[in-house]
Amino acid sequence: MSPAERVTVRRVVARGLLLEPDRPTETAAGVMTTTPVVLVDLETSDGVVGRCYLRSYTPAALAALARLVADVGELAEGLPAAPGVVETSLRARLRLLGTSGLVGMALAGIDMALWDALARRLGVPLATLLGGEPRPVPAYASLRTMEPAAAAAEAEEALRAGFTAVKLKVGRAGLDADLAAIRAVRRAVGDSTRIMVDYNQSLSVPEALDRIRVLDGEGLYWIEEPTRADDPGGNARIAAAARTAIQLGENWSGTRDMAASLSANASDHATLDVMRLGGVSGWMRAAALAEAAAIPASSHAFIELSAQLLAVTPTGLWLEYLDHAGPLLLEPLRIRDGHAQPSRAPGAGLDWDEARVRHAQTSR
Repeated sequence: MSPAERVTVRRVVARGLLLEPDRPTETAAGVMTTTPVVLVDLETSDGVVGRCYLRSYTPAALAALARLVADVGELAEGLPAAPGVVETSLRARLRLLGTSGLVGMALAGIDMALWDALARRLGVPLATLLGGEPRPVPAYASLRTMEPAAAAAEAEEALRAGFTAVKLKVGRAGLDADLAAIRAVRRAVGDSTRIMVDYNQSLSVPEALDRIRVLDGEGLYWIEEPTRADDPGGNARIAAAARTAIQLGENWSGTRDMAASLSANASDHATLDVMRLGGVSGWMRAAALAEAAAIPASSHAFIELSAQLLAVTPTGLWLEYLDHAGPLLLEPLRIRDGHAQPSRAPGAGLDWDEARVRHAQTSR
């Protein structure tokens, strides 16, 4: 047995933090004024620490998710520090409970931290460990505001920062409100900038069909999650009727959900969320499905890990840039000329600024 094979999981530490972003994120489902995140530190028996973070979306689930990561982490203690071994063991032990929802998020966090630890142990970036190489990844700016004038001003900021594509949240009101915001952003950024829109699952299938007949004339790059993510049939009807590409994926809970959507021809593009898909291991399975279906794959959230993973995703297309953990990092992900610049340090580029972490812990 080699020394690497004898390395085991020593402990998992989870810290829940409620961050206050500079600008709230407005969606059709409501306004997110805080950013609840769980920092995960997984220490192995040789002293290497792998890191990642998770998002609970609502403060109501933050403490529960942090506690669950710690408790599931105890089940991993003593296991070989190998992502596949740990995933198989934990899923078997949790089978009766089920491995979706918060449990799935906790499992994904442990998987991400294990992959980070393995890359750090080998002294290579995560992309290199996975058979590729860190490279600049095209990024689009995900706008936080929905009101036409504010969204247009934010889009102009994105252009000055070097972005060549922006995504606008819509669906909080009627079609006229959607069009007002889309057209305000278009006037601000010009015809050469790609504009995506995101309904965040807010429409019924008939409503989506009615709106898309009009939106098809707006020159949009894609329309994201027009209706419920768990309705492949409904989304397939929308995709068949739309001339504009339909984008699904950020709410796929594992590759079975993804396979169901692809089988139904419910989506022209895929959005991969490393937490919801089951960590790095789940992302790589999803990337293989996207390649087999010849479907472009972009990312959702977790920009640091996503930048590494898109570099090894055969159909990788766009990184969604919406920074959540940057204020807690020693070296936040950089954007240059509209491209994300993945860290070339060992791991995924997640090193906490502990002074800022302590401030976040004590500021509320």
